[in-house]
Amino acid sequence: MGKKHPNVTHVSEVEPRVVQKGKFAFMGKRLAAPSGAAQLGCGWFEVPPGKTAFPHHYHCANEEGIYILEGQGGARIGSETVNVGPGDYISYPAGPESAHSLKNTGAGPLRYLCFSTVHSTEIVGYPDSKKIAGVGCVDPKTGIMGAKVKFIIKEQPSVDYYEGEE
Repeated sequence: MGKKHPNVTHVSEVEPRVVQKGKFAFMGKRLAAPSGAAQLGCGWFEVPPGKTAFPHHYHCANEEGIYILEGQGGARIGSETVNVGPGDYISYPAGPESAHSLKNTGAGPLRYLCFSTVHSTEIVGYPDSKKIAGVGCVDPKTGIMGAKVKFIIKEQPSVDYYEGEE
């Protein structure tokens, strides 16, 4: 059966992305791009018990929101952790004070929708590991940031603006 409409995508029509690395694990499906979205992202995620999908991080440009569909989680927001469950919506505004991660604290899968703005230029900070990532564009087909320019470095002292310039 084909798509109902170019702007309608069923979660079953999207190939999953599966990640498993240490304490991080998830199955995710990006729903926005296959539905024709360009400025609003949406992903469906399933996280196994005891795992977290992504490292604790914050965005400098994009805002995110999570709607819990099923399961129990611990939403770490800045320095606080809040218990969340079905029907809870979590807002993550841009900025270091909204650094965030979501751990599955239940016995079953944690399923949620993650929404975000899709600014193509983004800086992401990782306060736990002291890393900074920069991305220069988003792949319009996959919705994955960093398709053209991407770097992840450890935080380090800044250099003078004119250093190395003739």
